[in-house]
Amino acid sequence: MKQLFVICAAAMMAAMSLVGCKRSQEPVQFHAAGQPENLSDWHVVSVADGHLRLNQGVEPYALNSALFSDYAHKLRTLWLPPGTKATYQDYEAFDFPVGTIISKTFYYPRAGHGDAVLRVAESPAESRDGLDLSKVRLIETRLLVHREKGWVAMAYVWNAQQTEAVLARAGDSIAMTLQKPDGSGKQTFSYMVPDENQCAGCHSTNNTTRVLHPIGPKARHLNREDPWHPGSNQLARMVKMGRLQGLPKSGVPHNVRFDDTTAKLNDRARAYLDVNCGHCHNPKGPADTSGLWLDAGTTDSRRLGLCKPPVAAGQGTGDHMFDIVPGRPDDSILVYRMDSLDPGAMMPELGRGTVHEEGVVLIRDWIGAWLGNCTDTEQNVAMQSR
Repeated sequence: MKQLFVICAAAMMAAMSLVGCKRSQEPVQFHAAGQPENLSDWHVVSVADGHLRLNQGVEPYALNSALFSDYAHKLRTLWLPPGTKATYQDYEAFDFPVGTIISKTFYYPRAGHGDAVLRVAESPAESRDGLDLSKVRLIETRLLVHREKGWVAMAYVWNAQQTEAVLARAGDSIAMTLQKPDGSGKQTFSYMVPDENQCAGCHSTNNTTRVLHPIGPKARHLNREDPWHPGSNQLARMVKMGRLQGLPKSGVPHNVRFDDTTAKLNDRARAYLDVNCGHCHNPKGPADTSGLWLDAGTTDSRRLGLCKPPVAAGQGTGDHMFDIVPGRPDDSILVYRMDSLDPGAMMPELGRGTVHEEGVVLIRDWIGAWLGNCTDTEQNVAMQSR
C-alpha cells in the first residue's frame, strides 16, 4: 500500500510539473513594429528536448505543389490572433487579420555525421510537433507578419548549434553540399538567404501597388489532405477550428502535386508553373510587361508562351526565338532559363543556386506534348493532355 502511495504521489508530481511547464510557456508574441533581433522573440517556434517545436496555437500546413528552393524542405506554420479568422478568397491568398504570423523554416535532412545534406523528396524528421533536430540541418526561418500598415517580411538564420536564429537584414550566403541518399550526385552550391528587398521582389505580387502579400496560402494550394491529421481536408479543418470563414461547399480550386504521375501532364505542369512562376508572371505581377503569364488563371496559349517571342529577355533567350516551341523543348526559352544557372538567364531569378532537375523534366515533357509549330501562318496549335 505504501509503495502504491509513493507511485501515485510521483505521478501527481510529474503531472503538476508538466502543467507548470505548459503554463510557464510564453505565448506567441506579435510585434506590431520593429524588427526583433532573434527568432525566439516571437515565440512561434522554440528549441526544446532536441526538437524544433511549435507553440500553442501555431498550426503547420502544407501545399499541393511548393516553390522550389534548392531542394530544401520547409516547415510551414500559421498563427492567427485568438478570436480572429482568415477570410476565404477564390483565387488570391486568403485575407488574413492583422496580427497574423506566417513562418517557413527551411531545412535539410542530414547525410550521416558530416556536413553534407540529403536531396530527398520526403522529410524523415517532420511531425505534428515539429522537427527532430538530430536528423536535420536548420538553415533559416522566414516570417511574414501582417501589421496595421501591411505585410512585412523578415529572414532569420540559424546558428551552427541550432539553438537560435538571428535576423539577417542584408541576407546571407551559406555554403552547402547536397547529395542523394546513395552518396551520388554530390554538388556544392551557395544557399542564398534573401535580403529585405529580395523578399519584396517575390511577395510584391502586384506591380502597381508594390505591397507585400502571402504567396502560398491560397485555396488551390491548401485544398488537400492535412498531413498531420490524415483523413481531414486542410481547409475544412481550418473552418472547424474557427480559423477560416467563407469556404464554399463546393467548387474550391485545386492544384495537383507536380510529382503526382497519376495526374494529367498538363495539370502537373500548370501547377508547377503557377507556384514557381505565377506570382510574378501574371497580368498584375512584377513580370507583367513580359507578356508571359504562367499563373493558374491564364488559359490563353499565347500568354502561356506558345510561339511568343520574348519582349526584353536579352541574353536570357539563349538565342531561341520563342518562349514555347510546340513539341521542341530544346528550342524553347522557358526550358532554357529553367535549366540555367547564369544570373543573366536563369528563372526564377532569385531563390536558387541549383537546377530543379525534376521540374525541368516535367516542363520538357509538357512542351514536348504540344502539337503544331511556330511557322504555320495561322499557328494552329493544340495541347495534348495525357
